[in-house]
Amino acid sequence: MEARVNKADWVEEALGLLAEFGVDGVKVEPLARRLSVTKGGFYWHFKDRPELLVEMLETWRSGRVGAIRRHARDAGKSPQERIEGLVRLYIENVNPKGVAIELAIRDWARRDEQAAEAVADVDATRLELVAALFRELGLEAEAAQARAFLMYSFLFGQVLVILRSGEDDRRRLVGDCVRTLLA
Repeated sequence: MEARVNKADWVEEALGLLAEFGVDGVKVEPLARRLSVTKGGFYWHFKDRPELLVEMLETWRSGRVGAIRRHARDAGKSPQERIEGLVRLYIENVNPKGVAIELAIRDWARRDEQAAEAVADVDATRLELVAALFRELGLEAEAAQARAFLMYSFLFGQVLVILRSGEDDRRRLVGDCVRTLLA
């Protein structure tokens, strides 16, 4: 007897395949094997692979938008505390699988309009929320938008940089960058 596998299980496992192998590696048979079910179960939930891909993008988009909204709201009371809380959250709690999914979706977006639209929506929301926090600190709209872009670029880009000097130097450098961003 097959295990009960729901639609969300298929999508979650597909996102895992995406992180490991890119969008071309998201296929029904490997998914079914990983879930220990027959591929017939896939067609109970999805018409075809393109429908799964759309569901993956929507799951990622809504998850990322919901997360940044929660994080921006819950990271502190004042705008400064919320910005500092976001920075800490994204620097101290790096999720390797989440980073791999993010990178894979961004790679997919280079070739696919639907994926590009999902990424653009997530980026726009992230930038809008952070820019609003900088405006609350008194920055003019353009300066707040530029600071949000710098912060966002730094938070997501710094995890990709491999330093030869070690973790202590990395922490010091990241701390210096954060102080510069928030100055």
